[in-house]
Amino acid sequence: MIAASTALLEVRNLAKRFGGLAALDGCSLALEAGQITGLIGPNGAGKSTLLNVMTGLVRADQGSVLLDGRDVTTVSSHRFPALGVARTFQIVRELSSLTVFENLLLAPRLQSGEGVVASLFARRKWWAEEQANAQKAKALLDRVGLFRLADHPSGGLSGGQKKLLDLARALLLEPKLILLDEPGAGVAPPLKLEMIRLIRELKAEGVSFGLVEHDMHLVGELCDCVHVMAEGKRLVSGTFEAVSRDRRVVEAYLGVAA
Repeated sequence: MIAASTALLEVRNLAKRFGGLAALDGCSLALEAGQITGLIGPNGAGKSTLLNVMTGLVRADQGSVLLDGRDVTTVSSHRFPALGVARTFQIVRELSSLTVFENLLLAPRLQSGEGVVASLFARRKWWAEEQANAQKAKALLDRVGLFRLADHPSGGLSGGQKKLLDLARALLLEPKLILLDEPGAGVAPPLKLEMIRLIRELKAEGVSFGLVEHDMHLVGELCDCVHVMAEGKRLVSGTFEAVSRDRRVVEAYLGVAA
């Protein structure tokens, strides 16, 4: 019998194979509420696969995923926003022909106007929802520094601006936990500083984060706890300062004995 979890999100003994490759091999770790938790490790360590299993995009072959102590191992990915979990992607998937503002308006879940009956017979309700979502979207664009680009095609954004748009889309879902997949990748230093400031503010407001990242400066600036992964499992956990001095971490990254 599995004991109740005290973590916000926890994975236990996860395994996932793709053909002959073991992407996850008995991986167990936890993300605590109110913290920014880093997931680091060399390429091929299983970090992105872990995020995909955590959010229902990939089904694990073995093990369990717990959210607030509830088993969500078999929950489909589209249901996670309703559970308070949002995520961003390493490669931002914006609709380049739509404006920045229009891309953001696609994010809210369970919009009444998406149903045929509501769109025909409850127009006042879905119109009010659309107006409320539009106001939230404008406020979020202002917060992430993209308001001046609201009417510009999203395909013209820089890599860093697309990352901020992806974060704004996650925030529009009003999550308690956001999982970020390499938010610093391809982001210019000024925008990276803005991202650090914004994530710190959101943490202070009660949002928890899980952060997959190769930029060790970003990890060191943000993370309360860091899990180091190697060969599909958790190698070591601790503060950034502690894990960066660990001999096993040096060996995993460099492939040589410290």
